[in-house]
Amino acid sequence: MQPEKIILGIDPGTNVMGYGIIQTKGKSMSLISMGVIQLGKYDGHALKLKIIFERVSAIINEYKPDEMALEAPFFGKNVQSMLKLGRAQGVAMAAGLAKEVPITEYSPRKIKQSITGSGSASKEQVAVMLQSLLKYKESPKFLDATDGLAAAVCHFFQNGNEKQGKSYSGWSAFVKQNPKRIK
Repeated sequence: MQPEKIILGIDPGTNVMGYGIIQTKGKSMSLISMGVIQLGKYDGHALKLKIIFERVSAIINEYKPDEMALEAPFFGKNVQSMLKLGRAQGVAMAAGLAKEVPITEYSPRKIKQSITGSGSASKEQVAVMLQSLLKYKESPKFLDATDGLAAAVCHFFQNGNEKQGKSYSGWSAFVKQNPKRIK
């Protein structure tokens, strides 16, 4: 018997955070849920971070994912936006770590390449490909939901191969995966 696994994918954001949840068995996958956490109506960055932690924790409690995949922040020109996005990602990670869910990070380019074959694909191209792969009918209102779903599907396609993403179970794993960084 092939083990079943539930993977939660997160697209971090400070106004809209997307998530997608898939179930895998062997080489097949199916959509469980996807959606967004809308944060634009909340005042203050700290309150938004609190809501992210609570909502991601609630999603984890409800769906009990075996693994979590996050889209890593991309490097933009606006440093303040990067800091806020990094905090949102960190809080989502903390929610997973608090529930002992293994976490892997993937770059936006890696996720797009994994889903469409092109690292420069548009959000719309990713959404169309996911719809074809997972056979759901209605497209979500926000593409952030399909971005979160894409992180989960990318993780499935990578078979949780930690060398593709940035994930370490401890110092020995870090040393093993980064021998040139040790003096």
